[in-house]
Amino acid sequence: MKMHLKSTSFSALLLGLMTLAASAQEAAAAAGVHKKTLADLFIEGGWVMYPITLCSVAMIWFIVDGYIRTGAGKLYPAEHVTQLRELFKKGDYVGAYAFAKTAGSPVADVVRAGVAFTPDGKTMTEEAIISEITRIQAELKGRSSYLSVIGVCTPMIGLVGTVTGMMSAFETLGTSGVGDPSKLSGAIGEVLVATASGLFIAIPAFMSYYLLANRINKGIHDITEIVTGLFRAFPYEEIKDRQVGDEEIYASKPNWSTSSKA
Repeated sequence: MKMHLKSTSFSALLLGLMTLAASAQEAAAAAGVHKKTLADLFIEGGWVMYPITLCSVAMIWFIVDGYIRTGAGKLYPAEHVTQLRELFKKGDYVGAYAFAKTAGSPVADVVRAGVAFTPDGKTMTEEAIISEITRIQAELKGRSSYLSVIGVCTPMIGLVGTVTGMMSAFETLGTSGVGDPSKLSGAIGEVLVATASGLFIAIPAFMSYYLLANRINKGIHDITEIVTGLFRAFPYEEIKDRQVGDEEIYASKPNWSTSSKA
């Protein structure tokens, strides 16, 4: 009940401030019509416009970077897929490993991890492929998650501007009352502009975050399909215990067996 009363009082207070803002705008209109520019709104929004602007720049960068990284041309370039398929058809798995190691695309990284473990059998190969796919997916989602952070933080920053603007409005009411609405319009303008700016950044940030998540899921699925097709009929028995790649093998026989023989 107390929370409901507080919420009602806050809504009524905000409505009253908006009414006063309208009165101030009417008074300004009576003095002369003046259309606000973007710079005027930036100044009117107060200090919170600076972090909100930084968030907007970061949002644009993460959106562009995310859409570039999740495109088919970056995840599985057609020329890389064609080259890997040709090498697998020839049975040149050493060449496939060497090409995948230098290609630099996610699909090539997955193939490299898989080929390196083929001498250890099908189970180890599949685990290596899944591990590399998981790493790539985590990296892509980790970068796109910053859009979610921006979507959460910018309304909070705008809310801070709302609170500081209301404090300024109360201070103006306490000193000069409502006799001169023009003095009150600046503080109320800070309230409204800061809130609107935070929401203006948060909405496209959240939309882009979920759109990128769908692109990442599709890209990972496509990579999985390509790699599955390459290893579908892989001759594990013929490559068993052979050295295909140049991955270093750390495990060796226990040192006590060597000592006992000595």
